[in-house]
Amino acid sequence: MKKFFVVPLLALVFLTACSSDENGETGSIEDDDPIEEVDRSQNLLATGASANDLLSNTNFDRILIEAAYVEGFRPTQQTMTNFIAFLQQHTFKQNIDVNFLELPSPEEETLTLQEIADLETENRTAYNNGTTLAVYIYFADAPSDGDEEDEGLVTLGAVYRNTSMVIFERTIRTLAARSSRITLTDVETATLNHEFGHLFGLVNLGTVAINDHEDPEAQNHCVIDGCLMQAQLEFGGTARVFAMGKPVLQSACTLSGERMLEMLTARASRNMPIVPILDDECVLDLQNNGGR
Repeated sequence: MKKFFVVPLLALVFLTACSSDENGETGSIEDDDPIEEVDRSQNLLATGASANDLLSNTNFDRILIEAAYVEGFRPTQQTMTNFIAFLQQHTFKQNIDVNFLELPSPEEETLTLQEIADLETENRTAYNNGTTLAVYIYFADAPSDGDEEDEGLVTLGAVYRNTSMVIFERTIRTLAARSSRITLTDVETATLNHEFGHLFGLVNLGTVAINDHEDPEAQNHCVIDGCLMQAQLEFGGTARVFAMGKPVLQSACTLSGERMLEMLTARASRNMPIVPILDDECVLDLQNNGGR
């Protein structure tokens, strides 16, 4: 009786542990499952390279924003509502979704742009897929490595690829806390909208200007006073830098915290809408490149 029971059981265990392919060879089931490769190439282009794709519905009809944030540094819900409204106002994308991704702190006192890009490589999960265009935004818990606080030079945000940007959330919170008239949402919204303006290709950064309105002293920024993209909001150069003969990752914009706070405060004192909008020339440029 024992022999008839044990032998079939051993055979059953052996058969369930292996699988056979069409040629009769055996192997593990896991080995037969192909690993799907994610194509990241279209999300690793220069800033402004996806301007038309962001603005029009020709190739993509949906935007998926992956908002990665360090624990405790998530942007306000009102900020994200304002941001989506900005995108819907200037693009033909009405299907815009935000996926929040909470990440541990990198435990750095400051962050270089290359370190931010490395964190993106490690943590980003959303890439272009079918008719969905993916954008990655990292809300950092450390300031920019290029800040000079003693001179009032602090960075709020930066763009560094066609679908990538960083928001220095800790710096934004510190800045907003200094004002009784400007809220955290005001500074977050203005920063996000300005930086995304560069992903839209403004100014002459992938979206050609119909009429010349680029500031001759500040590349890729608008000369018109009061515009969201005006040059006075930037500090630092955007020239390409090389180290050891290799190009160093550079931002198309270094958004100045002090200058942003001055602008928002001035607008509040004049009872204007606190967050600036795009001027007519910038809107015309976007419309010419597939936007609303």
